[in-house]
Amino acid sequence: MLRGEMFLFSQGSDLPADARRDQEYLRKCGPKSVVAIPLAVAGSITGAVAFASLRTERPWPDGVVQQLRLVGEIFSNALSRKQADESLQNTFLDIQTLQQQLQAENVYLREEVKGEHNADGIIGQSDALKSVLFRAEQVASSDTTVLLLGETGVGKELVARAIHQWSSRKARPLVKVNCAVLPANLIESELFGHEKGAFTGAETKRAGRFEVADGGTLFLDEIGELPLELQSKLLRVLQDGEFERLGSSRTIPVNVRVIAATNRELEEEVRSGRFRKDLYYRLQVFPITVPPLRERREDIPLLVGAFVEKLAHKSGKSINTVPTGAMEALQRYPWPGNVRELQNVIERAVINTQGPRLRLMDTLGVPGVSPCPRTLAESEACCIVRALETTHWKIEGEGGAAKALGVPPSTLRKRMQKHGIHRPPKP
Repeated sequence: MLRGEMFLFSQGSDLPADARRDQEYLRKCGPKSVVAIPLAVAGSITGAVAFASLRTERPWPDGVVQQLRLVGEIFSNALSRKQADESLQNTFLDIQTLQQQLQAENVYLREEVKGEHNADGIIGQSDALKSVLFRAEQVASSDTTVLLLGETGVGKELVARAIHQWSSRKARPLVKVNCAVLPANLIESELFGHEKGAFTGAETKRAGRFEVADGGTLFLDEIGELPLELQSKLLRVLQDGEFERLGSSRTIPVNVRVIAATNRELEEEVRSGRFRKDLYYRLQVFPITVPPLRERREDIPLLVGAFVEKLAHKSGKSINTVPTGAMEALQRYPWPGNVRELQNVIERAVINTQGPRLRLMDTLGVPGVSPCPRTLAESEACCIVRALETTHWKIEGEGGAAKALGVPPSTLRKRMQKHGIHRPPKP
């Protein structure tokens, strides 16, 4: 049969002498006469179709054998067509998956080319920031897993992008996954992909982020939010470089450098049982702590200048001056939201600025100053009060409110009189 030859016998005694076991089996409970036609598919024997007489022995005339051969050929052709259809379908799915992967890679590569989130976005000259960049450059040349620690808004993603761009993987994409944004029931599919029909709604096969990042870098932001049940699967990829798609048993090898980031205290998460200890130690091979903005206040003027230039250009405005009083207020503020909060404050200021001098609209925690009201008159009065508060009620000269607002001192005094604004008495 394995040689592709037909096998038949009309009675048990037709079997070879060395097939005594088979003879005994057939005598007790087997068929009396058998003819078996091998089924060849793509040049290989994949099975057989057998015809048997169970009650009485019978001969197999040549005419009957030829007809049975024809039946076998029909089965073989049907199996060949089915196998060809399955192969074609699998090839189509593979092409579809590859197309999805290439499209995803193009998205990430276009982001890198735009340069809005590249390493050049790291601005500052403070010792604290220089230390971070030194460690990032140290580890960039290796494939070591990096854990970025720091508060929300400090710029952990920018550091991750810098590590990627300084590495040998820079020609491949840096793929970002925010573990806090994705629903728990979709994170596994997002990271590892899925097969068609793996779950309700999975109408096509889909490559996961690990496959898209193959040869490049995967940035896992908010890693502390990863569900406990998926942490073991992530640990396996980090250790062995392989995984299975959701709904598949086929192992997929990948070559990915992982950079993780968190604003949580992972040691506390480990003690509380919300984060695997082995995964924690696997991630913390090379930790880098990104300092909060309040610990590098000397970088604030550089950041403000860069944000004003970028946002003013984007808005089609020409803003070339940040008043001294406004800059001092920005440097005094503790910035709980860090660089992200600073950028938002500058963006609001740029939107509200009409002249060449930046008008800071936020109170930045100054006591006694409330947010701007909605009417035009109230808004003007609010802006004047904020400017006066920022400049310690100095009206004229360098660092005065008139210069900060971009109006002559006489105009400012008239507006103050109009709105009934007076300097509060000293305590």
